Amino acid sequence: MTATFETVPTAGKPSPVEPLPHQILAVLGQHRMATTNQLHELLRPGVAHQTLSAPLNKLRRDGLVDYTVLPRSNRSRAWYLTSDGARLTRDFPALRGRPPYPISSATAASLKTPHTLTVLRSHLAFVADARRRGDEHGPLDWTPEVAHPLSDGERIIADAVMHYTLIGDDERTKLRAFVEVDRTTMGSERLASKLIEYARLWSYEPQLIGRPRSRQPAATGPVWLRWYPVFPRVLFVLTGASRYVLGNRINDLKAMVAEHPLVGALARQVPMGAAVLEDLEERGATGDVWVPLAGGEPRPWTEV
Repeated sequence: MTATFETVPTAGKPSPVEPLPHQILAVLGQHRMATTNQLHELLRPGVAHQTLSAPLNKLRRDGLVDYTVLPRSNRSRAWYLTSDGARLTRDFPALRGRPPYPISSATAASLKTPHTLTVLRSHLAFVADARRRGDEHGPLDWTPEVAHPLSDGERIIADAVMHYTLIGDDERTKLRAFVEVDRTTMGSERLASKLIEYARLWSYEPQLIGRPRSRQPAATGPVWLRWYPVFPRVLFVLTGASRYVLGNRINDLKAMVAEHPLVGALARQVPMGAAVLEDLEERGATGDVWVPLAGGEPRPWTEV
């Protein structure tokens, strides 16, 4: 027997669960783009794929979503919001504050698919693991492209911010992580330099301007406290090359921790790890697949 995700309103009471078309729009608003299979795994795992076909096609006829056909994929489709769809989802409670990100054409969509879909693929590994373990990590607990300010007017943009709740026998532990997804499209040194940006965010305390320093109030603390009670873990997910190449890139990340004083200070306070995406999918995101960047044997991401 297959469980249903919707409840039928009774006695005039609305269902507390959003209907499937609404969920599809929310997921596309959050993740920018998703294949049919990814939408299925996020929203209706274990249910026939045709369950999503009718609402997706209806949303397309209504002009709210569109798709691009992925190359060398047996005509698999990657769906995204149109301008009308982005405007509609802007006021969804789950997406408030999330900048709309309409894609103007299938051509524009095709340029964004490799990285966007790989980031979502990484999310799916955590979603599947959370379902297996009984933890809390749903379709909207992963926010791609999150920007934070650095000094000198610069910004750091995380590929994703993950929210995850571990469920124990008598406690719930809330965890957060900045996730960087590396497809081996940039140089290894440039990848490792992302650690410097996270170290700068960790240490950055904005200074008030416009009044003498002696009259300024006491510092309010690092800027990241505006969004997080503790600084999130920093996780790197790597794919797109041989094990040898990916191993070298992980070693370069470890070298940055060992050699850069600010990154080293961050590593003493904040857990940081790296793993291969295929290992997350095959062995589970909480498997012993994460290399701690500060040194040590592979372990779960929750223990790096």
